[in-house]
Amino acid sequence: MVANQSKHTVQFSDLAWPDDAPEFPRAWHIGRYLERYHDRYCRDANLHLGERVLSSELLQPSDQSAEGAKWKVSTCGQDGQQLHHTFDYLLVASGFFGKPVIPPPVAASGDIPVLHSSQYRTLSALLEQTKGVGRKIVVVGGQMSGVEIAGTIATHLSSAQHSPGPSPLQDLDKYSIHHVSPRPVWVFPLFTSPKPASPAPPFLPMDLPSYNLANRSDNLTNMQGHVSTEAAKSRHSIYETMLGTDQSDFSPNLAITNTDTDKPPYLAVSDTYADFVRTGLISVSHGKVDSLTGSTVTVTTARGEVSKIDDVAAVVLATGFEAASSISFLPSSVQETLSVVPSDLNTTVALAFHGTHHPAVPSLGFVGFYRSPYWGVMEMQARFVTALWAAGGPASSSLPPKMAVALEKDDSIERTLTLRTDPRVSQFPMGDYPWLMQEFSRALEIDRTPPLGKMPRVPPADKSMDILTPARYPAKQATEAQRTEVTRSIQQTESTTWSGVSSARFVAKAVFRSLLGEWKLERDLVSRLPTHPSGHFSGTARFLLRERTRDGREAEHDAALESDDYVGLEYLYIEEGMFAASNGFSFRATRRYVWRYDEKKDKLSVWFVKTDDQKRADYLFHQVEFIIPDPEAEGAPQAWRANAGHLCIDDFYDVDYRFNFKAVNLRDWSLAYRVKGPKKDYTIEGTYTR
Repeated sequence: MVANQSKHTVQFSDLAWPDDAPEFPRAWHIGRYLERYHDRYCRDANLHLGERVLSSELLQPSDQSAEGAKWKVSTCGQDGQQLHHTFDYLLVASGFFGKPVIPPPVAASGDIPVLHSSQYRTLSALLEQTKGVGRKIVVVGGQMSGVEIAGTIATHLSSAQHSPGPSPLQDLDKYSIHHVSPRPVWVFPLFTSPKPASPAPPFLPMDLPSYNLANRSDNLTNMQGHVSTEAAKSRHSIYETMLGTDQSDFSPNLAITNTDTDKPPYLAVSDTYADFVRTGLISVSHGKVDSLTGSTVTVTTARGEVSKIDDVAAVVLATGFEAASSISFLPSSVQETLSVVPSDLNTTVALAFHGTHHPAVPSLGFVGFYRSPYWGVMEMQARFVTALWAAGGPASSSLPPKMAVALEKDDSIERTLTLRTDPRVSQFPMGDYPWLMQEFSRALEIDRTPPLGKMPRVPPADKSMDILTPARYPAKQATEAQRTEVTRSIQQTESTTWSGVSSARFVAKAVFRSLLGEWKLERDLVSRLPTHPSGHFSGTARFLLRERTRDGREAEHDAALESDDYVGLEYLYIEEGMFAASNGFSFRATRRYVWRYDEKKDKLSVWFVKTDDQKRADYLFHQVEFIIPDPEAEGAPQAWRANAGHLCIDDFYDVDYRFNFKAVNLRDWSLAYRVKGPKKDYTIEGTYTR
């Protein structure tokens, strides 16, 4: 699993990522980061891992010990032994994603496998449960996890079908994915552009342009919670500009239409989902699953129309989690005070000052207990609760002035209760990330650190980028060692930003992602030798996604497996069509390559395939080297260009690429060869369009 925010957002303020960490860390990278954080700052903490909290009791004044303990907590270790502890304060950091939600219409089915998306691991494990019955995998759920799991399963299907060697799974080409979502969602790739209108857009990790404070007012207002019609239209317009499409070019069922733009927008993140929808491997329908009977799923749309999905092999539920189980250990009286509603998956509890506490239970605090928690916000919540308790609680006369004012003005509880019945509630109700960081920093009197150096100017504000990261808000009492980490982290973000905006960094990744699927190919061959005829090729080119294979990169591949690292993805490229020669002769032609993207080197390369097994890579054809466009050049706006060279015995192949983007997606591209040798002198120019 890969994070859907970059390492610049997935961080704490006082610990920078290693310089060689990927821009988007995977789960095990994050695990190691947390281990480093523990070793650096938490060695003296008394941790009881593997110990489950059974219950807690808020002691009455007469029950409290001489030391003033207010909470009695009962736990159970792995050995089954129950233990009892007493504490002055209880901080809940058990996570908002407690128990997978299994909707009643599919919960009781025993005919086909039904599993929650959090339980999915491999395609083989899923299909083994089907016992060969059915060919359609139904994914239910229309938010982040629905899009992510559909794209993941599609990637696994594609890889299993197009990888070399025999597959343990049969009839893979007959399987498809059917995604049932209540609404259309905007699907963002991991890398977007701060200049989406440019013919050669630069690329950055998606959260860097998104959290560019230069595009917002100095005094931020909350863009989540209740979303007015005007605000909804504005956000939809921004998303369409960022993506360069209303998504209808992928599928009509993925399009955000005029009737949708009045409603609060929903977004998800996936590098593969939209293009797999375009290929047809994923089909999308909007509605609600009403029943699962045998191998048939019944769906009802918002307009009341009923449709059926037959021949279902498995159902994967991306239906979210309920948070109430994560606080089931709290006394019922406390849960009642917190207005706990288990069925409300978005606003399960009503807490004061942005999810940190409740004034009626002053010794109880919360960190990260809200939908879509950001690392920076969680760090701020921890600071706030610490300062609140240190001052004597929310009713104390010793509160710092700014905190006292913030608490007096706070309407978080009332806002949460109102949002529970608000038909225009946003995807992430508690508040948007920059606004929450602003509110916490004001209450805690933490100044935002200015950029360390000059930052690039980008549209639409044409101001220097001012990117929000947790490191921009270091603790006031930070030590010299912590401030060193803060500086290093900010330097990493600024270096990444400059390299993305002013060079070709991440362009190879954007090109590789956007190649997925089928292209129309028209190619002209012009020969300068009478012994070799000219001609025209017309056909298709397919980029078939799969896990990167070992051939040609054995040492690198084996090292990655030994360290449990991610081996990456590649394409099996297949072109097929008719070649009509200038002498009147025509024939069917096909060729294959393997296209690879190296994430660590940020390089795109093309490999020949073996003649005896055309699914396997043989040896390197060429590495694609991108050329930075010259803004001072005359003529039409420049697309991204790249070149390469390959010496094949006595013949030299001079390769020229042109990639035309529309925002984040390739609109079309071309590939030209100039081949020169003792017995060869010709040019090939091919154009690829959707």
